Amino acid sequence: MANNWNIPSSLEQEIRQRDKVCVYCGVEFTSVKISKKTAASWEHIINDAKIITRENIALCCCGCNASKGQKQLSTWLQSKYCKDKNITSENVAQIIKDAIKNGQ
Repeated sequence: MANNWNIPSSLEQEIRQRDKVCVYCGVEFTSVKISKKTAASWEHIINDAKIITRENIALCCCGCNASKGQKQLSTWLQSKYCKDKNITSENVAQIIKDAIKNGQ
């Protein structure tokens, strides 16, 4: 997975160490050759590519990233996609719980 978001390499390494599975649905990442849906992708929790911080950058699966799109996190968590996949504010990764706590 290429980093096309100007994420500094030290921050990229930190996030790759932190986010070993999708921060939303918890699926283990696969290579794109196995499944595009479960391949890792860069996620801006707040939909602003200029915010490049450890609190705003995460790794999620392409399926969750495509579903979330530009939606605000709190809105997306109420979507049919999240309901169907049982993604709730209680079972997401800590980085997402922190974003929710901060009003996302």
